[in-house]
Amino acid sequence: MNPPDHDLDQLLAQARADGPAEAGAAERFLVGHRARLRHRRQVRAGWVSALLASAAVVTGLMLLRPEPNLPSSAAYQVYEGALGEGW
Repeated sequence: MNPPDHDLDQLLAQARADGPAEAGAAERFLVGHRARLRHRRQVRAGWVSALLASAAVVTGLMLLRPEPNLPSSAAYQVYEGALGEGW
């Protein structure tokens, strides 16, 4: 093995070695990453809750309002004229 190769191997081994600085940086990154994930889940849950609440309100309003008196359709009028009222 050539001396420059040996120096390069030593340098790469030192770069791969974990020290307290690397462990601290990894811990800070993971804390921030977990906080971002938690925030994203909370925001998503908030939107889902709002969407479900809106759907429930719209459904409730549709069920509680009285049905309008709809005009008879043309087909109903033809049947009624041909067969008499209450066919």
